[in-house]
Amino acid sequence: MPAKIKVLMIGDVAGPLGCAMLQKSLPNLKAKYQADAVIVNGENSAENGRGITPKLVDFFVACGVNVITTGNHIWAKKEIVALLSSQSGDRVSVLRPANFPNSAPGSGLTFFDIQVSTKNNSPATPAITVGVLNLQGRIFMKESLDCPFRSADTALSYMRSKTKIILVDMHAETTAEKIGLGFYLDGRVSAVVGTHTHVPTADARILPKGTAFITDLGFTGAYNSMIGMQKDAVLSTFLTQMPNKFVVDILPPAILSGVCITIDTGTGLADKIENFSILDHDVKA
Repeated sequence: MPAKIKVLMIGDVAGPLGCAMLQKSLPNLKAKYQADAVIVNGENSAENGRGITPKLVDFFVACGVNVITTGNHIWAKKEIVALLSSQSGDRVSVLRPANFPNSAPGSGLTFFDIQVSTKNNSPATPAITVGVLNLQGRIFMKESLDCPFRSADTALSYMRSKTKIILVDMHAETTAEKIGLGFYLDGRVSAVVGTHTHVPTADARILPKGTAFITDLGFTGAYNSMIGMQKDAVLSTFLTQMPNKFVVDILPPAILSGVCITIDTGTGLADKIENFSILDHDVKA
């Protein structure tokens, strides 16, 4: 029978507390779900909650993350541009959305291999190739990007020649755009997960043609924050309509949110998607 693999997909890691939470929680999470791979959105992982640096890329990799996806904050730290420019080929550790202009540094897709363990000491099976595609929505996003739906078609024409197992991070503001992409790609990819809004949704499901879907994974960071930021400045802006400096929250408790997706390697379609949410009162940034 075709092998099954399990992939953890974890929502936007926000600031130092989010990084500490990921580092502390990931070993137990991988063991609990017997996960074969981990995909994390890291675009908010910088110290101020915006962007990602090469040092943080190394940190994620050291934690056991296979691929780091991003979104609209990918350019917030100028140091990342050199790293994205230096990456070549179709096996890179950090992505920027594929529907940015082709002239932008970096890549919007990547592949990696995993080795599925065998039972009864049987001979090892060949490595299984997994593809990851990163896209960004356009509704209520300030960037002027190519259509994520058509960009997905272009990317998949290449990716499906290499593997049936393809995971998509759709970094978008509106539920409609994320749900729309899910149905548009249903049966053509293993999973479509939404990121960006930092609030986990209750609609994790397998779509009619076999693609796992959730509108938003949620985030990893300060639980009593406003999507990762200290709440006082955000509330002040709502109340006064005056600009304020938003500061990333580093006070525990911390939350880590995401899903575990079980995929049939023969078809590339999903068998199961499970939400998880971990709350930790003791983790420190």
